[in-house]
Amino acid sequence: MALKTHGTMAVDWEERINFDRLRTERLARAKALLAKSEMGALLCFDMNNVRYLTATHIGTWAQDKISRFTLLPQNDEPILWDFGSAAKHHQLNCPWLGERSRPGISLLRGAMSPEMGRAEDVARKIKVELEMRGLHKQPLGIDVVEPPILFALQREGITVVDGQQLMSDARVIKTQDEISLLNTSAMMVDAAYEELYRAMRPGLSENEAVGIASKVLYDLGSEYVEGVNAISGERCNPHPHVFSDRVLRPGDPVYYDILHSYMGYRTCYYRCFAIGYGSPALVDAYQRCRDYLDAAISLIRPGRTTAEIASVWPKAQEFGFANEEAAFALQFGHGIGLAIWEKPVISRLVSLEHSYELKPGMVFALETFWPSKDGWSAARIEEEIVVTETGHEVITRFPAEKLLVAGTQYITVDGPLPTTREHDPAPNRRVVEMVEASARVEKVGVPG
Repeated sequence: MALKTHGTMAVDWEERINFDRLRTERLARAKALLAKSEMGALLCFDMNNVRYLTATHIGTWAQDKISRFTLLPQNDEPILWDFGSAAKHHQLNCPWLGERSRPGISLLRGAMSPEMGRAEDVARKIKVELEMRGLHKQPLGIDVVEPPILFALQREGITVVDGQQLMSDARVIKTQDEISLLNTSAMMVDAAYEELYRAMRPGLSENEAVGIASKVLYDLGSEYVEGVNAISGERCNPHPHVFSDRVLRPGDPVYYDILHSYMGYRTCYYRCFAIGYGSPALVDAYQRCRDYLDAAISLIRPGRTTAEIASVWPKAQEFGFANEEAAFALQFGHGIGLAIWEKPVISRLVSLEHSYELKPGMVFALETFWPSKDGWSAARIEEEIVVTETGHEVITRFPAEKLLVAGTQYITVDGPLPTTREHDPAPNRRVVEMVEASARVEKVGVPG
């Protein structure tokens, strides 16, 4: 293992995460790409991009508000407009920002109505900063934006262009500290799966499993449990991508996807189990799922391409879907960092014709799915991988080489009940003879 697993505290006796270096190197990547672009400045509302550029965070309640925004001008430092008193807090506690942390309220996704003039206020703030630097006649790149703010900027004479790709390109190669944070985040999910494995049994509901995983993660220091997909039984096929209150039963397949954030860095991490025992159909599906995943992982090293990885996965029609769009994200790869979906995307939908070369420092998740022959169960597995200088390293460590059976080990008079068996097994010879004898005595037809 090349990657170290640290504790979550800072200490004086060991080098762990260097947050000054993290802040500096992230910002430097964005500045370098901006310098090569046509843009005079970059305006970001996506909270992940705001964090990448400014190293600020005010809680996940703000994740979907598009209310915080930062301007990165050419050859200058980022300016942050934040939510009310958060701006003052940054002035006091974020010396890398200082007076460049300012209050600024936008539309709160439409909660501020047009007559309140918030869109025009945001546009004027941006124009003033651009004019001060002589950048107001150059294109302004924006990642995401509410339409009224876009229109207000245009009325101010500012040319708006797509800045989202620049930030996606900046974030595709992770720094040393980003990789360490992603590894730490995965470590927390290892622990969550350990607790889930011990807790799973007939009678546990999907939503209870979500609670167990969430508690482990928050206890370990997670700042945000973005989601825990808990999918069991007949809900496994097709994949619904959301948990319910369904209760686990003996013989159920169950798979989870745990998505959470540690210091902003996320996980996307599936594991699959059987409750009490698994059917031969589920065991077969799991092996198919694992083989497709391992084939993809074996290709990961610098110089390979996303097309090569996608090509080893089955076509949508091979596992019951009309086309690649209908099967999207079932055989899938995606970059992972401050968001769970970053570049590169790996899918037969796009990768065969639009390929990316793998480079050291990329971190992505690979996830596969396979439906069982029984028509209702299915398997799902996912691993997170770092592209190294010479190959790759898998950072998701909870065991997944073979299908794990969770729950009580049942003991019969002949010993442990097999962990692989049919849900509705064929009758044994003695039962067949009983039925045949009964039919002869009672003179009724014998079932075929």
